[in-house]
Amino acid sequence: MSGDLSLDFDALPAGARFRSRGRTIAEADLVSFAGLTGDFHPLHTDAEWAAASEFGGRVAHGMLLLSYCVGLAPFDPEFVLALRGFERVAFKRPVRIGDTIRLEGEVAAKKELDGATGLVDFEWRVLNQRDELVARARPRVVWRRRAAENGAAANPERAEVYL
Repeated sequence: MSGDLSLDFDALPAGARFRSRGRTIAEADLVSFAGLTGDFHPLHTDAEWAAASEFGGRVAHGMLLLSYCVGLAPFDPEFVLALRGFERVAFKRPVRIGDTIRLEGEVAAKKELDGATGLVDFEWRVLNQRDELVARARPRVVWRRRAAENGAAANPERAEVYL
């Protein structure tokens, strides 16, 4: 993994980049995700049905990929308070069993929320083992500020920080 995001909000520079380790998608991932979510669409769970589809075989759930990306991102729990949401997500090509994905990201924007937190927007690119773009996303993350250590504590009751 390259790129260090272990910085407080104020020290985290716009344009900071990272690249994650790889994560190979296994059949067990599709089966487990289907069981956890109830998404048993045959494109993910039925080899015969998927083979006859335009994809020619089973592919990973889009939300599975997005979930794995959250895990691949080098978010330091000392500074990352919460994933606020995604501004946009686009799945560009299928990810198949046996494909290895990795995440490349960049800090696209920052916005102060209060004395204790800020909002960090990332641009994410999800690539496969052939360096093909398989997905793009723009997550928003609530990030802690060192100022919080000096008495400007976050107030979890403030809905605008978390909504």
